[in-house]
Amino acid sequence: MTTNQKGTNQYTYFKRPFGIANKNYTAAVQASARTSEQLVPAGDNDSAYFRSLEAAGIRLNERQIAAVRHSDGPLLTLAGAGSGKTSVLVCRTGYLLSVRGVQPHQLLLMTFSKKAAEEMKERIARLPHIGESAASAIEARTFHAFCLLLLRRNGFKQTILGESGRKQIFFKKLLRERNLHDTYQPETLIAMLSAYKLELVEVGELPESTEEEQQLKGLFQLYETWKNEAHLIDYDDMLLYAYKLLLQDERLLQSLRNRFRYIMIDEFQDTNKVQYELIKLLVEPRRNLMVVGDDDQTIYSFNGARNDYILNFEKQFPGATSVVLDVNYRSGSGIVGLGNAVIRHNKRRRSKTLQTAKPHGTPPVFARPGNSDDEAELIVGTILAKQAKGACRYGDIAVLFRTASSSRAVFDQLVLRQVPFIDYGGGDSFYEQAIIRPVIAHLRLSLERRNFDAMEMMLATLYVSPEQAMNFIWNEEKKQAKKWPLIHLTRFPMIKEFHKEKIKERIKLIRSLETMRPDMAIRMLRTSFYDQFLEAGRGTASLTEHKESLKEMLDELEAAAKRFERIEPFLAFIDEIAAKRDEMKLLKLDSRNADAVNFMTIHKSKGLEFPVVFVCGFSEGILPHSSALAVEKNNDRSALQTGDNKAEAALEEERRLAYVAVTRAQEELYISSPAYYRGKPAAVSPFLISAYD
Repeated sequence: MTTNQKGTNQYTYFKRPFGIANKNYTAAVQASARTSEQLVPAGDNDSAYFRSLEAAGIRLNERQIAAVRHSDGPLLTLAGAGSGKTSVLVCRTGYLLSVRGVQPHQLLLMTFSKKAAEEMKERIARLPHIGESAASAIEARTFHAFCLLLLRRNGFKQTILGESGRKQIFFKKLLRERNLHDTYQPETLIAMLSAYKLELVEVGELPESTEEEQQLKGLFQLYETWKNEAHLIDYDDMLLYAYKLLLQDERLLQSLRNRFRYIMIDEFQDTNKVQYELIKLLVEPRRNLMVVGDDDQTIYSFNGARNDYILNFEKQFPGATSVVLDVNYRSGSGIVGLGNAVIRHNKRRRSKTLQTAKPHGTPPVFARPGNSDDEAELIVGTILAKQAKGACRYGDIAVLFRTASSSRAVFDQLVLRQVPFIDYGGGDSFYEQAIIRPVIAHLRLSLERRNFDAMEMMLATLYVSPEQAMNFIWNEEKKQAKKWPLIHLTRFPMIKEFHKEKIKERIKLIRSLETMRPDMAIRMLRTSFYDQFLEAGRGTASLTEHKESLKEMLDELEAAAKRFERIEPFLAFIDEIAAKRDEMKLLKLDSRNADAVNFMTIHKSKGLEFPVVFVCGFSEGILPHSSALAVEKNNDRSALQTGDNKAEAALEEERRLAYVAVTRAQEELYISSPAYYRGKPAAVSPFLISAYD
């Protein structure tokens, strides 16, 4: 099916992915309906506790009961998607307090988000016979909050260097001082340093056998020196310093061990090495450790998360008990079955097949739109059609995507058709991204040679300071106005002689764009100078995934421009997006109570659930992402993967992302696989095709 000349989208959803005929994956089996009411008889000495839970509306299944009842020693609770892991953590906490007589201050619950920690405390307080007082005495914190409290109580007074731009500003300044600003990106350096530190690799221990290694080590050492002199610590330092403090202070470590008789860790699959080593220190010698997690949802390798800790749990803690929570309470049999069929092809995982508590439900549906724009029209059109029928609220819907560039078209359609949505990625449109704005500025100058805002936006691509160069142009304009004010730069005192010809060539290039199709104009800008400008000095073997992401965004910009015959309507479209986005921002949508579509990456969606889920970009090159398919070339991506086979590890993490996306849906799941992405053919994701094998 195609899009007609009026732009009406003619694509639709089908029962199977494109290319699959007369095949079905296995729907999830219905789980037993037996709960604690039948499984815990009145004669059991803890039956009163389970009766009180039932009176509060909490009925646990057989495996949940086993995890709650676990007494001493290590326990691995493998919690499949939607299997009620938080309920198990909360109910086991109540069990320890009510049945085992453990004091609240003897319990330590660790998780990865403040929201999750607060939710657990609130739910514990609502348990029968527990109350606010006991719940507040329990130490339920994020890893970072626990470590910071430990440091503060032991004399550490440094200011926290948060996730603001201060780190980026420091590295930008440092790179310019060393004339390395065209070689490395601040964001990439920050990510690399974090990866080293979370693997307990000291900066002083980094290799320096090549020029690149020497440069990196020097940059990282200067960053650490700056922090120390400014009395700053970053988030990684919180974990590292707390771990080192416990290694060095035996009395402090012993006091914590004496206090915390039982330790429980949520989202264990997200644990990095520092956190893991910290846990190992605290649980000795009792080893009363309960970890809850799902190796199939390990998707944060860029934060140091490793599913090895789940896979090898019994080796680290011999004699550990293992309980598998395999009943999904979230989704119908079709959605759960598809999730099972997708993830079963991973080799490095704990074998488990989820059952469903919901025997029926709408099966997933699939579409094969022509490109990202067709996909976006289909998704937003379907959302509006559901709204018109009163089938659901906007707030019941989530649109999930792999990368920011693959979400560009859906973002545009949501804005243009004024569908209220909450963007969990920051809110800037694709066309407002730093890499995109200079290209758009060149297009604007081709139509308006005296557009000074656009002029300032593109000046950095001429290797001059935009602020200084713009001040010079303004001053020269006052003396003598020019048809092309950019020509003033040829007399800029700070410009080098050979740059004068480059400026004249750039003006000539901009003039030539006016009559071109916008996609051809963008291609001309890229081949003439912009790709080279972005690549300048970055020819090293590593740090290549960042370059690939830049190329991905520019390819998507070309794809967006292909719909327009001339530059003027393309720019008008971009301006319309900006204007309508500003109108929507005035609504001040609040994620807590707004009736608005949830628009987020798959990474952001982990731990969440929605009645209706649209997953866009289920095509090869998007999911799995091109960086994973070329992991051996992208050394920065490769460094994040564990195991001997980096390519397989990267692909398995992408499949886990697909699994997470599928299992967010409670009632309806819509999956689309564009036939073209970044202007090139894109096959249906192999993760979908293999699900039907």
